Amino acid sequence: MNWILLIIAGLFEVAFAFCLGKAKEANGMEATYWYIGFLIALTVSMVLLVRVTQHLPIGTSYAVWTGIGAVGSVIVGILVFKEPATFWRLFFMTTLIASIVGLKVVSH
Repeated sequence: MNWILLIIAGLFEVAFAFCLGKAKEANGMEATYWYIGFLIALTVSMVLLVRVTQHLPIGTSYAVWTGIGAVGSVIVGILVFKEPATFWRLFFMTTLIASIVGLKVVSH
């Protein structure tokens, strides 16, 4: 269950990065709504991360959480914000995914 919560926390990290990107593109009240979404996603992500670290190693939890956030943010950047999908970005994203899986495998 803790690994599932950790994945959800990582997805909320992607959500708050997405909200920041959308807020940057918006003006007025629309930007305010995106910043509110950012704060909500940030809060949920942090609360879940704190809860998970009560049961899983902090180093592994934090690395997996940031890894999910990093990979998810790159994917969102490519798909939503039209950022370039260069070979090297995809290569290093793949190595990051392999590292996350490796941490899961060696954690007790």
